[in-house]
Amino acid sequence: MKILHVSAECYPIAKVGGLADVVGALPKYQNNLGHPTSVIMPFYDNKFTQTNTFSKIYEATLILGESQFVFNILKTKDKILDFDVFFVDIPELLFKDYVYSADDTNRFLAFQIAVLDWILILKEQPEIIHCHDHHTGLIPFMLQESFKYQSLNKIPVITTIHNAQYQGWFGYDKLHLIPEFDSSKTGLLDWNNTINPLAAAIKCAWRVTTVSPSYMEELKENANGLEALLSHETNKCVGILNGIDTQVWNPETDHYIIKNYNIKTVRSGRQGNKKWLCKQFNLDETKPLFAFIGRLVGEKGVDVFSEVFKNSLEKEDISILVLGSGQAETENELNNLKASFKGKYNAYIGYDERLSHIIYAGADFLLMPSRVEPCGLNQMYALRYGTIPIVRSIGGLKDTVIDINNDGFGLCHNNVNAEEVEYAIQRATLLYNDKTKFKSIRKKIMTIDHSWDVSAKEYINLYQSIY
Repeated sequence: MKILHVSAECYPIAKVGGLADVVGALPKYQNNLGHPTSVIMPFYDNKFTQTNTFSKIYEATLILGESQFVFNILKTKDKILDFDVFFVDIPELLFKDYVYSADDTNRFLAFQIAVLDWILILKEQPEIIHCHDHHTGLIPFMLQESFKYQSLNKIPVITTIHNAQYQGWFGYDKLHLIPEFDSSKTGLLDWNNTINPLAAAIKCAWRVTTVSPSYMEELKENANGLEALLSHETNKCVGILNGIDTQVWNPETDHYIIKNYNIKTVRSGRQGNKKWLCKQFNLDETKPLFAFIGRLVGEKGVDVFSEVFKNSLEKEDISILVLGSGQAETENELNNLKASFKGKYNAYIGYDERLSHIIYAGADFLLMPSRVEPCGLNQMYALRYGTIPIVRSIGGLKDTVIDINNDGFGLCHNNVNAEEVEYAIQRATLLYNDKTKFKSIRKKIMTIDHSWDVSAKEYINLYQSIY
């Protein structure tokens, strides 16, 4: 099958969150299974586009309401990734130094129209179109209902929900921007008296997937207003757990980390990375090192960190390191803790890809007290590198981390509050001090297979069931 993924993000080209990691890895593994797979995404003004050269393979004009925009389809001149990536270049709308902004309706609607306009003229059209999140949510509707794309409506289209909290809502004043369709079908676009691209995708896609089985079930009870719709469409919904790219995330070959290692050399290798971290951030390498990597937003449960860190650093003989950025109030709170706990706590506000790899390779425990975690990749990276995850049992975290009290390998808690996270840190500290058990678990988790091999096969099976 010839597969085309449509996405706003793709690692390493443009990354805001886990969506980029998925779209940057899944196509490679589908190619490895013998299915020609490619990605199409917006052409942004970023480091990738500034440092590579591109050839123009198609040029046309798209209509967006009363406006017209010249767009190009570009492709890198050199083979950079393990799959083909095509870019939609609309200079006035997409060529920005950001991926998302406050008002993205016109930007991503134009992107989707350009994608379908391009597919219309292809001699070899995709046999599967796989859309990701609300930024591509109108493609299933347009394929099904827009007169212009009737010749494409036999192509199976899949929508994957990476995060249902964001749905791309916009008002009826922009309805005319969508390529012409039978007005009696407007209800397919509507949810709660507004146009909702994610709801439209759920209604019109041939299949709907989420990035973990537990997240699919949770969405039927908490999906930011889409609970009833997902329950109604349950027969075409399936949860497929994300994987990780085990070639990129491999402690034995990772060029980012200070000292490479495998399961036989894990002790010395991880100690080398921990030593570097502790020297860089003025921490004690003899103490258990707890880390957080991610966005500093409410979804990640980080609003409890200030209280948790104060109490834990006062009671426990531990070190804590934070890498992330997000809400200004949380950034300030975490920065301000530095003065009170010098030598025991530090924070890097921002994001650094290399540093994140070194933290996975050097921290003893990874904190993930998420309120929402559709799949979570960080806990899988941590397991691969021998860092024990401390997670709230929700979404993909529930599917991938089993508590040590249940013959598992992680530390789990049920709620997002300071008391439960502090208790999890206490349990982790006791585990760290039980050297035999700690070493045994660290080696065990490095053998767990969360590669894309299994997940890619599940997606292929799904495609084949509707093709």
